[in-house]
Amino acid sequence: MRIRKIGAAVAAAALALAVSACGSQAEGGGGGGEQPYIAIVSKGFQHQFWQAVKQGAEQAAQRHGVEISFEGPATEADIEAQVTMLTNALSRQPDAIGFAALDSRAAAPLLQQAQTQDIPVIAFDSGVESDIPVTTAATDNKAAAAEAAKHMAEALGGTGKVAMVVHDQTSRSGIDRRDGFVEWMEANAPGIELLPPQYGGGDQLESANITKAIITANPDVAGIYGSNEGSAIGVVRGVQESGATGITVVGFDSGQAQIDAIRDGTMLGAITQNPIGMGEQLVDAAVKAINGEQLPPVIDTGFYWYDQSNIDSPEIQNVLYK
Repeated sequence: MRIRKIGAAVAAAALALAVSACGSQAEGGGGGGEQPYIAIVSKGFQHQFWQAVKQGAEQAAQRHGVEISFEGPATEADIEAQVTMLTNALSRQPDAIGFAALDSRAAAPLLQQAQTQDIPVIAFDSGVESDIPVTTAATDNKAAAAEAAKHMAEALGGTGKVAMVVHDQTSRSGIDRRDGFVEWMEANAPGIELLPPQYGGGDQLESANITKAIITANPDVAGIYGSNEGSAIGVVRGVQESGATGITVVGFDSGQAQIDAIRDGTMLGAITQNPIGMGEQLVDAAVKAINGEQLPPVIDTGFYWYDQSNIDSPEIQNVLYK
């Protein structure tokens, strides 16, 4: 994957645009008040998924009487910007840090710094290749991707050529959503021919362009899987812009554009996570860590498959983040 390098000025601009805080903390940081302060560094900020995680975190912060900040880079390809944000968060000396890694290894020195400073780290959405986080609050992404693969295979009758547009190959969620999809297909659908995964950084435009290139090179492609909100919306748009018909699209997440695509039939269905619950459980875990309580290694925040048949059910409506 091509990692976008940005200079200090761009990183500062991304930080200024993305930072959002709740509670009474000053613009530059927290940790100076009487309430415990939790700094949350997300993988992104622009997608509706991250806004829903933020909403859940704010709700839990209000319930616990703690202060939080919530920030993320302008795009989910901006690894350098995220590392800068984590550096700045540590400099504010929070009582705990919530971290969703874009690159599961790039932040290792900073996580080590947090441990040295006795700042508990709670991973969320994407785990990191480290034993420093006291817990990880996340979807079981491999199982969720396998569920998406199962529905794709069923829709295609177990045969056909299937492409994948994945948001990245560096985060734990990107790796697991790719591998979970591939492994299920290889084990259960021998009639499905999987094309090599393509990576669009979770960017809608890039994912749309990749989709159009896939269709041009493989006019017989029968299905395309998009592994997150930006990827899935990009796939839908790429299919529409190519003029192709009869392609089955499955996705991940549940922003408004995906909900609309499922309702009008341009997308078969998708996996929805529970982002509000993820944000709540992230802050719940951080508070427990601050108080010295033991936490399980993983907190499974859940997932659901939704399509036209169940999109209006109360169970699904409660976890859509339009």
